[in-house]
Amino acid sequence: MSEKTTCAIVGGGPAGVVLGLLLARAGVEVTVLEKHADFLRDFRGDTVHPTTLRLLDELGLYERFAALPHSKVHDITFPLDGGRSVTLADFRRLHGQSHPYVALVPQWDLLNLLAEAGRAEPAFALRMRHEVTGLLYDSGTVAGVRHLGPDGRPGELRADLVVACDGRRSVVRSQAGLTPREYPVNLDVWWFRIPADGGVPPSLLPRFGRGRALAVLPREGYLQIAYLGPKGTDARLRERGVDALRRDVAELMPELSGAVRSLASMDDVKHLDVRLDRLARWHTDGLLCIGDAAHAMSPLGGVGVNLAVQDAVAAARLLAAPLRRGRVTGRELDAVRRRRLPPTVATQALQRLLHRRLIGPVLQGRTSAPPGALTALLTRLPRLSAVSAHLIGVGIRPEHAPRFARRPPGASGTAP
Repeated sequence: MSEKTTCAIVGGGPAGVVLGLLLARAGVEVTVLEKHADFLRDFRGDTVHPTTLRLLDELGLYERFAALPHSKVHDITFPLDGGRSVTLADFRRLHGQSHPYVALVPQWDLLNLLAEAGRAEPAFALRMRHEVTGLLYDSGTVAGVRHLGPDGRPGELRADLVVACDGRRSVVRSQAGLTPREYPVNLDVWWFRIPADGGVPPSLLPRFGRGRALAVLPREGYLQIAYLGPKGTDARLRERGVDALRRDVAELMPELSGAVRSLASMDDVKHLDVRLDRLARWHTDGLLCIGDAAHAMSPLGGVGVNLAVQDAVAAARLLAAPLRRGRVTGRELDAVRRRRLPPTVATQALQRLLHRRLIGPVLQGRTSAPPGALTALLTRLPRLSAVSAHLIGVGIRPEHAPRFARRPPGASGTAP
């Protein structure tokens, strides 16, 4: 069975759904293909940064977002010895931001909100349980995708443009023969949940201990825990067993010593193989990669979702008119890469520096505290916390919603 759309978006994550919504508001027929039946998957990026919150404002969706259960992180603070602390990033110092904080919200809630807004647009279609298995070609140009539908039957969706938003292990990217350059990474992350503890504040920065670190993300009714350890040690961690992991957590955050007893076994602990990579070329004829499909980010700072959303906004602004004309050139596709490459390169360079200078010494067991020179500088010049807040919360070259996608608060459907 073969069908036709103008833009086929592979992957219903933040980049895919935002791009679909924006293009649909431009009057471009768009179909988003998501292989899962719903968005209810644990252990995904739950941070919504100030620039993404501003985007929701511009799209007329912030009021609906604000009604979702969420918590706010106003600063990132290191605990120091002797009960002291130092603030690495203070989002309250962000000038010109209508929402100077990072919101922590389950990603499925955000995706459901965006998908609901998309369904109000006549040009938008979201197809769940549609797994893309390959690409269609016409004379060497990508002309659509092959997929398996909900009943397992194969189908084809032909399109003027295919956009890969299917993550760091992108099937579409692989099928197109695009191979990213990988950069060394010295950490992995293990995710698990424990009962909520009202005395634990939300934080984007982990507690440090020799050879390990910990971060806590509050969810409705429970805490999502990120345990950081050296790269390639998943087998060793599982061999040590759940009792050893409970002890590690209790040592890093004694206030969790009671709640962590609920962790039943290592089967409840999910391993994230952290990657840091980037495509040299983000497109071939008829195909564009954005988000994690173009550049996998480290979880440090929780910036991956924000960068993916910014990619989608830039792509919608640059490609809406060519898609309405019915033809997108390679130069127009490469304009997305040229626009988004500087913030991607700069952010990855900063993350690699943090891996080497901040996380590396901790995970190697050489220290259990941030570098002394850094804490001394931030203590002496607290206004520097505005610089790091800008890098984390706003980023380099933030994107605004294009005019065709903007709506007043509470509005729905395509603007006249």
